[in-house]
Amino acid sequence: MPKTSSYDPQLVLRLSLAQLISWGSIFYMFSVVLEPLERDLGLSRAQVSLAFSLGLLAEGLMAYPVGRWIDRGHERRVMTCGSVLAGLCLALHSQVTSLAGLYLAWTGLGIAMAAVLYAPAFALVTRRFPNDFRRAIFTLTFLGGLASTVFIPLIAALMHSWGWRTTLLCLALLHLLVCAPLHAVTLKTAPKRASHPKHQSHETVPTASLALRHWLRSPAFLLIGLFTVLLMSVTVAIPAHMVSLLRENGLPPAWVILLPAAIGMAQVCGRLLLYFFEHHVDLHLVNRLIPMLIPLGLLALLLAPYTGTWQVAVVGLFVLIYGLGNGMLTIVKGTAIAQYVSREHVATLNGALGLPLALARAGAPLLLGLMWSPQAGYSHGLWLLLVLSGLGVAALALAQHLALTDQA
Repeated sequence: MPKTSSYDPQLVLRLSLAQLISWGSIFYMFSVVLEPLERDLGLSRAQVSLAFSLGLLAEGLMAYPVGRWIDRGHERRVMTCGSVLAGLCLALHSQVTSLAGLYLAWTGLGIAMAAVLYAPAFALVTRRFPNDFRRAIFTLTFLGGLASTVFIPLIAALMHSWGWRTTLLCLALLHLLVCAPLHAVTLKTAPKRASHPKHQSHETVPTASLALRHWLRSPAFLLIGLFTVLLMSVTVAIPAHMVSLLRENGLPPAWVILLPAAIGMAQVCGRLLLYFFEHHVDLHLVNRLIPMLIPLGLLALLLAPYTGTWQVAVVGLFVLIYGLGNGMLTIVKGTAIAQYVSREHVATLNGALGLPLALARAGAPLLLGLMWSPQAGYSHGLWLLLVLSGLGVAALALAQHLALTDQA
């Protein structure tokens, strides 16, 4: 069996390239093709948006079985097949002429996302590098954080030249010719779960199942699950309404477009800052402080209308704080279960959160939109997000306290 504790930067770099392509060509692609789909297929905004929600729900439903397969050592098969499925579904997407075809394509893309995005990648590097998995996750999220910066303008340029159908075919080829071979070759020597001799007692299987059930019911896991779902709700709702949020705060039109585009770079800067802080500040303190940036950013946005001539500067401060916080938060969420619950079952435990996370991702933007009104704007929804993010921060702090107390 190959060594699992020796960090392999080449392996992580190849996985990171696949993450960049996967996030950019699937997740961020949707916002660019949304309006052309409406126009060419004669659909409403709600009908097209439901396709993306179906993809997120499919991703959530598949998260648990995908996590179980990776915990059992099938990471190469899962991620290679996921890339092939992504390529085939993007090719199908390029040919859709009906609403049913669009929904079928995005359901398949949702299943593919469950197999190729951060959750399975985080789980496999945690299994391979148990003493250095945060370093691997830093690299994965660094390139993944640039996906919107690279692919949104790339997809827009390709669509301008060739149309959205040919563009989707090009994206499909990236998965079939780049991502699938990368996963197949890079993960060829995937470590397997330790096997037991035939004469060994069959009690090991039920014992492992009992251990997993113990972790699924543990207070630390439930609290971290609450933290992850609440913060995910906030960080998904905000981007979907970012342009409108900035516009109603009086920003000039150019800034309304420029600031959201800059969030991707702010996220990457946040991850670089986190890498620096981890070598100079206590890791657990860093994990407690980072999530607090999200409610602080929301508070700045809520106070902006009352700051007079400083309003634009305060809104800019919100964008900076939110971008830095969200960039670092991805790593905190990606490592919290391994650090405070169980490393052995990390993929399965992360997978158990798949459905609630999918529901939160699909429902939060809709809820924020429903709470908007001409009189109050987004203020009521933002106050709700502020409360939810505060509860999430408190849940993580309590989970951390329980876990560290048990370890002491």
